Amino acid sequence: MEYLVYLWAVLLIFGLCLSQVLQLFSMPANWVAIGLVSLWKYIYPESMEWSFVITLAVIAAIAEALEFGLQAWGAGRYGASTRGNVGGIIGAIAGAIFGAPFFLGLGALVGALGGAYLGCLVAELPGKNRADAMQAAKGAFVGKALGFTVKTAIGAAIVVTSIPNIWP
Repeated sequence: MEYLVYLWAVLLIFGLCLSQVLQLFSMPANWVAIGLVSLWKYIYPESMEWSFVITLAVIAAIAEALEFGLQAWGAGRYGASTRGNVGGIIGAIAGAIFGAPFFLGLGALVGALGGAYLGCLVAELPGKNRADAMQAAKGAFVGKALGFTVKTAIGAAIVVTSIPNIWP
């Protein structure tokens, strides 16, 4: 019967790794990973402390904040106003939603990046000349790409640090 524990551990670790693919679709990959770790903790309470799961959840929340914060930082560094930053964030969310049906779901990532650019550009055009608005939009794009990269790296760290606590 002990082999079942190993089977469930392998399946859960596979699920954790697979959950990170959701990052490409702008879906809550880190939260899915936290859910899987929580499920394991619930089923096998001796495997880890709840403080570990809570720490992972705090790290996932920080990753979410960093994703949007880095987008705002990138846009601001390239000259975007607050209005441009908000436009970029709204554009990224809308782009991810509207892009999701394309390219087997990978359109969500392309849509989020393009939406950050376009949202910032549209928000900046009334107050700036075209070149300055495009520069600010470029910053929103770069910031969104950097935020996505950091969030994905943190997700990988969540998976890697969880595996030793799951493996029996």
